[in-house]
Amino acid sequence: MSTLTTVLVLAAVVAALVAAGLLLRARMGTGSGTRSLRRRFGPEYDRTLERYGGDGEAADRDLRERVERHGGIRPLPLEQAVREHYAAQWTMLQERFVDAPRQAVADAEELLTRIAATRGFPEPDRREEQLAALSVHHPHHVEGLRTVHRAARSDAASTEELREALVHARALFEDLTAAGSPTATQGARTRPVAGHDRRHLLKPKGSGA
Repeated sequence: MSTLTTVLVLAAVVAALVAAGLLLRARMGTGSGTRSLRRRFGPEYDRTLERYGGDGEAADRDLRERVERHGGIRPLPLEQAVREHYAAQWTMLQERFVDAPRQAVADAEELLTRIAATRGFPEPDRREEQLAALSVHHPHHVEGLRTVHRAARSDAASTEELREALVHARALFEDLTAAGSPTATQGARTRPVAGHDRRHLLKPKGSGA
């Protein structure tokens, strides 16, 4: 084998090894990125993956774009008086649920979007952008806002389904009105608002509780 042939063979081998290494690194990087997104978004990652029919690359791309657009938002703090005002409004709509469940759920959606805007998230008239931003900062509970939106607009939703939607949305309400860091309660057990125990939330008339 001539010297030139030997050099060419070695060059081809080196090129193949480099290409294999780059491919392996790319695959490892993708896997690492997916794990990081799963940790950050929790249940929101699974919902996004389902939305894309199990296409992990599309789901990862969507979530990364959300972080790029909205990850820099620094939610504004709520003064104690404002927090108490919102808590009182939530308590009132819970009490109205007994007589007007669908309206109470619609009011809950309106209140949540208004609080989110007050905290510095996109305005309610930019619904998809607001949801995307909330999914970055409140991934464990953002689905509650989607749930009340669907329930309030569904003519087929039963009273029990409306009640469950409102209970589901309450976790996001607690996140948005929590003192301190807006992410402090993500993934944690939610706390009662305004002295109401969750077990007694929205009990229908005649329930005996």
